[in-house]
Amino acid sequence: MEATEKTDPYAALRYREFRSYLGMRFFFTFAYQMQAIIIGFHIYHLTKDPLALGLIGLYEAIPATGIALYGGYVADKSEKRGLLLKVFSGVFLCSLIMFVVTTKQMHAYVPVDYIVPIMYLMVFGIARGFFSPATFSLMAQIVPKKLYPNSSTWNSSSWQAASILGPAIGGLIYGFYGITATYCVILTFIRIALICIFFLKPHPPTYIPKESIVKSLTEGVHFVFKNKMMLGAMSLDLFFVFFGGAVALLPVFANDILKVGSEGLGFMRAAASSGAVITMLAMTRFSPMNRPWRNLLIAVTGFGTSIICYGLSKNFYLTLFFLFMEGAFDSISVIIRSTIMQLLTPDEMRGRVSAVNSMFIGSSNEIGAFESGLTARLMRTVPAVVFGGSMTVLVAGITYLKTKKMMRLTLQEINDQQN
Repeated sequence: MEATEKTDPYAALRYREFRSYLGMRFFFTFAYQMQAIIIGFHIYHLTKDPLALGLIGLYEAIPATGIALYGGYVADKSEKRGLLLKVFSGVFLCSLIMFVVTTKQMHAYVPVDYIVPIMYLMVFGIARGFFSPATFSLMAQIVPKKLYPNSSTWNSSSWQAASILGPAIGGLIYGFYGITATYCVILTFIRIALICIFFLKPHPPTYIPKESIVKSLTEGVHFVFKNKMMLGAMSLDLFFVFFGGAVALLPVFANDILKVGSEGLGFMRAAASSGAVITMLAMTRFSPMNRPWRNLLIAVTGFGTSIICYGLSKNFYLTLFFLFMEGAFDSISVIIRSTIMQLLTPDEMRGRVSAVNSMFIGSSNEIGAFESGLTARLMRTVPAVVFGGSMTVLVAGITYLKTKKMMRLTLQEINDQQN
């Protein structure tokens, strides 16, 4: 039976509770991505200010990062199913308020100006601070440890698929039917995610705090910083997302360099996402975990190289290929990092370790996009993209020199070191 599970690409999906977990993640991510795109449209329509548009992510990232450690502490000491029900119920209530105040009947009483969506984003940020450590902890409780690589692959694939479909469908509904109808759909998906939670079993807390909250939080931080492989994986993620934020400049390439307009921009965005999803599905059968640290550094190097090539390309179809490869390498990196974190983290510390990870990378996408915009202003677009890709490759090279001893480790050896 064990050998069958190891070679079975659907091994994790054969667990009913994991299927419910995936459904919860997919529908909540779908709703989350929809609200992100329509709030962007709405705020830009109100302000006509690109800076206001660029700051949207920070309004959510700041509360998410600020509450992350406490969210991890609560996730560790709480029953995960109950905690997720509370988080989703709060998000559902806030989305319901947005639905009500955007109706025509309420416009005369509650103007939906810049402040209301920002408050909504901040609530989502707080929810994210609890959601991430709770789901990270929960997944380890519903599948056997030997299936962590397979479950991580399906988990990441589900997230990627929702991240592709959510903005696309949200933008279409917003464009044809308006913001109120879009919030109606968002409420529907959050409700479905809530229903999925009821199919999860209550799992007892893995951690009962016997010390002060400050000492408990510090324990999680110390664990991460003493674990060389985990710290290295988080640092790689931080730096390559920061310097790899050049994808934020895709509209400039579509309009000014490749001259393909909004239709071409849609294909460019789809290319990276398609590369990620297709590669993740392939990894359910061909795992990259035979030499995880070596493969992680190869993936980060490939990611940076793809960005350099995308920046230098003057051909639309070549650009699509390089963006596809960028998404593919990124997905390999995501699978390896998430599996390493699952394996190296003790059950009683999963929430706090996930919280530290969130603080490392929680706002790196937003800051990375800002870095790309700033360097594009200072250097021009193409040099900025090449600079970001080059820095990513440089970080991977420095990491290789510092961690040569980990290059030959197999997944089993990594696991044995922790037992």
